[in-house]
Amino acid sequence: MIKTHEIKAQSRKDEGKGASRRLRRASFVPAIVYGAGQDPQSIQIEHNTILLAAKHEWFFSSVLDLNIDGKVQKVLVRDWQKHPFKQLMMHMDFLRINENETVRVSVPLHFLNQEKSPAAKASGVVVSHNLTEVEVSCLPKDLPEFIELDLGGLEAGDIIHLSQLVLPANVEIPELALGESHDIAVVTALTVKEEVDEPAEDGTGDADAAKSPDDSKDAKK
Repeated sequence: MIKTHEIKAQSRKDEGKGASRRLRRASFVPAIVYGAGQDPQSIQIEHNTILLAAKHEWFFSSVLDLNIDGKVQKVLVRDWQKHPFKQLMMHMDFLRINENETVRVSVPLHFLNQEKSPAAKASGVVVSHNLTEVEVSCLPKDLPEFIELDLGGLEAGDIIHLSQLVLPANVEIPELALGESHDIAVVTALTVKEEVDEPAEDGTGDADAAKSPDDSKDAKK
């Protein structure tokens, strides 16, 4: 059973930049909910609620129960604006979803047991995570919060592609339907050749050859 996450919000009628500034000063985040054939709705959410939720992966990749004045709507986070340098969320956009229609959502990848793998223990091998999230397509009820990738058996020279990810039931990666060229590498374990510094050549001969005839005469005096 998919775990549900509820976010409490309140409806609001004030619009415009001035109203949004007043909300932020009162420690609320202005937001909007749209989609599913319904009119957009302006809402406000306590800033601490958003700040705490945003620290979790599920906030950006899961179907949320958005409770507006006691009425719950199923939504996805579609956009957000943060302050350039302060720990402040400035605005949120939520998309209503139809539980009977597929959604496309980017979910995080969790890499397991990398430190136990032969590749991690081998000298001169660099393990690279080329992707940290992947877009999946499924019904909302099947949406995973994350996808695990076990790297315990990773060997030097191995490359793990999108098609090798183990997906939950009824979950697909739309990118793979576009052809073999879109089956990109998720993880690589490549051996890096170490550059060996060659000893400097004896420059005595060159130095002697570089001496001018006048230098030789001076040396005899």
